[in-house]
Amino acid sequence: MSTVQRAIDPATRLLRSMDRTGGAVCVGLDPVLDRLPSAIGASDPVDRIRSFSLGVVDAVSEIAACLKVQSACYERYGAAGVGVVSDIIRAAGERDLPVILDAKRGDIGITARHYAAAAFGGAGHGADWLTVNGYLGGETVEPYLERGGVFVLVRTSNSGSGELQQLALADGRTVSEAMADIVAALAAPRIGPGGWSDVGAVVGATHPAEAASLRARMPGVICLVPGIGAQGGRMEDVADLCGPDGHGALFTASRSIIYADPKSGHDWLVAIRDAASALSDASGVVAGLQ
Repeated sequence: MSTVQRAIDPATRLLRSMDRTGGAVCVGLDPVLDRLPSAIGASDPVDRIRSFSLGVVDAVSEIAACLKVQSACYERYGAAGVGVVSDIIRAAGERDLPVILDAKRGDIGITARHYAAAAFGGAGHGADWLTVNGYLGGETVEPYLERGGVFVLVRTSNSGSGELQQLALADGRTVSEAMADIVAALAAPRIGPGGWSDVGAVVGATHPAEAASLRARMPGVICLVPGIGAQGGRMEDVADLCGPDGHGALFTASRSIIYADPKSGHDWLVAIRDAASALSDASGVVAGLQ
């Protein structure tokens, strides 16, 4: 990532990317070895994943507002896999494509600072944003904010999330609503000139009935919205998350884009580009960016 890009705060950089593309799509890179295109000739697993991932960056860099890199898909291959994450972030930075490192970190004190150093600068990473688990308390989120932006887990898209997140507290709030209030408090003093904070929230598209109430609790908080596509979530059902200027939601899709089936005579990169373009256009309409 260039010095100029790093000098821009994460929220401003993301808003500019959304305006540039006219959409609010985040493409998720979650590569699984046995689903990669056979056209990738490398035999070594890490080389195959590197070729695929860098191909995706090329295919979506002019279309997507953001790229989300699922760290676990690379960490499983050890140091070589972590090196691919650095390669991806470097390539995205050269194309002015903001990157979220999806690692869901969550720990206390100095440990959180070590995670922050790794995500935002150490080991050549330099991501713009990091997903974090704030369920150890709001103070455990703060060390990350010394280096970059965060998306804090509030209402996750997985089917079992309600086992904890929808439990009722003594004051009548649910656990997820209490977390939303913590996120809002962290975000408020960090709202930038564009009206949005570098403290964001993860709110799944698979829980549309809660979108309006969570948006009301978190003014100025950009929502990273997983669950679009393969998990069955629909952007139009959570349009309340977008906010009045259209910048409040970033819709993320992984499998439905990176494993898109090529049309006759087209290769896998064209299929990915087409899928990303269609979703970006749809998101722009839903958010009011087009």
